Amino acid sequence: MNLVPEIIAKAATYTALRKDIHAHPELGYEEQRTAALVVKWLKERHIEVHEGIGVTGVVGVIAGDEAGPGLAIRADMDALALSEENTFSHASKHQGKMHACGHDGHTASLLAAADYLCHNRNFAGTLYLIFQPAEEGGAGAKAMMDDGLFERFSIDEIYGYHNWAGHPEGHVALASGPIMASASEFKITVAGKGSHAALPHLGVDSLLVATHLVQALQSIVSRNVSPVDSVVLSVTKIVASDATNIVAESCVLEGTVRCFTEQNLVMVEERMAKLTTQLCSAFGAQGELDFWRAYPATVNHVEQTQHAKRVAEQVVGAERVVSFVPTMGSEDFSFFLQAKPGCYLMIGNGDGEHRDSGHGLGPCALHNPSYDFNDGILTVAASLWVALVRDRLGPNGIQKTA
Repeated sequence: MNLVPEIIAKAATYTALRKDIHAHPELGYEEQRTAALVVKWLKERHIEVHEGIGVTGVVGVIAGDEAGPGLAIRADMDALALSEENTFSHASKHQGKMHACGHDGHTASLLAAADYLCHNRNFAGTLYLIFQPAEEGGAGAKAMMDDGLFERFSIDEIYGYHNWAGHPEGHVALASGPIMASASEFKITVAGKGSHAALPHLGVDSLLVATHLVQALQSIVSRNVSPVDSVVLSVTKIVASDATNIVAESCVLEGTVRCFTEQNLVMVEERMAKLTTQLCSAFGAQGELDFWRAYPATVNHVEQTQHAKRVAEQVVGAERVVSFVPTMGSEDFSFFLQAKPGCYLMIGNGDGEHRDSGHGLGPCALHNPSYDFNDGILTVAASLWVALVRDRLGPNGIQKTA
């Protein structure tokens, strides 16, 4: 690997930083301590800082030795509402909160890159360091955009990464086009007529109607979506009566829809609405669908993905750069990619062997209470960001259009 020697020399410092963040997890829009740590780190290195963007978001600005285009790199800061099962020394100090997705490592690795680049500004342009709140369901990226992120800062391209559990440590996976699905949520209310369970003929059983509707909803994917496309429709929650001797007056279904294209998303929503009203009506009940689009699909731009691939091959070696297989998980970096060209890539977090004694019995998988970020990839990610800055803000880098 072709990592930055100065970054390798300070690996212990960055590991300690990452573990400190891990031990003090904060949920979305509550990242006060984490944001303060980021601000302190940046200001100590005389980096221009802008606070409170999208509630708790932070942007650091590093101007190169020469004028030029703007490049942004993003790290997310929030943790999950999850109780950690690890017992090593840097385990969460806050019950019910845990860095189970590696945002502690994302933040620490971007700070490591900033630590080097603030002293080595031999590039033409401006680097924007985006420390984003509330990725885990809070749409922090959109909040920063709504707060004027792209109006306040002249950003031409944007990049980010996620550690990827199960992929070999330090390997890079990326692909152009859709790589992560859109995330939508729905709530269906079936209104029937309540009765005594011993006298069902006097009522309209909303739960019975709802179970038929659950089956019918599955036909949307199996009979309306091309077999070569990927769409997931999952009913994950059913709530009806509170007693065994009551035919429920109403029943509520909730769940999620994941897909990669706008065309499929529109079709699924329309089919769900028709099935809800028409099937319920056939049983003498009424159905109402509420549908929320949370995150759009994460779609990498072709040109920027090619640049990121070339840089990754220079840093970790071509044999460690592979094509990423799209996942039905979602990511709010998608909002940034709708507004600016860029690329979201993955860096392998290994299979869990990096964890110290005292880890939980579960796998080192994302959103798992036994997860921990692999500190061995901090220097890989930081070196990758340094190389990307030199490439995209170099002589053959970003070409601004008039």
